Amino acid sequence: MKVFRGFHHPGIAPACALTIGNFDGVHRGHQAMLALLNNEATHRGVPSCVLTFEPHPRDYFAGALTKPELAPARIASLRDKLTELERSGVQQTVVLPFDARLASQSPEAFINDVLVRGLGVRYVLVGDDFRFGSKRAGDYAMLDAAGQAQGFDVARMNSYEVHGLRVSSSAVREALGQGRMDDVARLLSRPYSISGHVVHGRKLGRELGATGDGSGDGFRTLNLRFSHWKPAASGIFAVLVHGLDGQPVPGVANLGIRPSLDPNDVNGGRVLLETHCLDWPAHLGPEGAYGKIIRVDLLHKLHDELKYASLDALTTGIAKDCDDARAHFASMHAETHRQTTRDRI
Repeated sequence: MKVFRGFHHPGIAPACALTIGNFDGVHRGHQAMLALLNNEATHRGVPSCVLTFEPHPRDYFAGALTKPELAPARIASLRDKLTELERSGVQQTVVLPFDARLASQSPEAFINDVLVRGLGVRYVLVGDDFRFGSKRAGDYAMLDAAGQAQGFDVARMNSYEVHGLRVSSSAVREALGQGRMDDVARLLSRPYSISGHVVHGRKLGRELGATGDGSGDGFRTLNLRFSHWKPAASGIFAVLVHGLDGQPVPGVANLGIRPSLDPNDVNGGRVLLETHCLDWPAHLGPEGAYGKIIRVDLLHKLHDELKYASLDALTTGIAKDCDDARAHFASMHAETHRQTTRDRI
């Protein structure tokens, strides 16, 4: 998949079948829309294209109004969104900076400057609640009329439902906020995950629980920075780590601000996903994971973040989290074994 920041690039396709949206999470509703888009693109002999925005428009307006509470909790980083768009078969994604100029652009200018001259649209697919342009003045009827006048097709896709429930980014955010990870996986059609480069942290974990006689090496962690200040999920999770040059590795992870530590530490108070592998891969050595791109699947929430009174209390808490994560994976293994036995019978 080709990715462009803006549409003023020589490599961008001269024509496309397009859909427009934030696509936070790329959930099952998004996936159904992208499947239809890909089919229409093939039928017309043009590449499929997604036009998305960074930051999220509601992030921009929350900042402009100095009302951070209006910003939506973020499901996925831009990296993870682009990864899922590519997995869904999209051939080209244009990331448009959402700024004051775009926020004030009239619907007519958006159609003419962005869709027609910028992207050469032959087909545009939108959701049933699609609005665009300054003050959200543009709607499906306006877009459809412009398509008839300027020679591109416009289609609208109704909401996607599972068991009578509308699949939406809001539903995913709600499930993540409540720690309902099985429901999240059903809405996404995959486990909820966060990926990125492993970065250096404070290296406190390797000291917690370490023993002078070498019988324990502490709780060393793989640290990923979550690029948004307001993740939709937070807390302590049983996880699987992918990308460590072998099979997925079970672990326990903290997603959040680490309330027991100094907020002015080396990571500047930013949101981190800190993952401790229950069995550290020996081939990595103590420093072998830095710089690797890994993906962490958050499978089961153990509890919310806790503030511990001391490092000893933090060590005890992490040890209990590890035990609880092991118990979760043991129960998963037992359930898989029971299901396999039933299938054989």
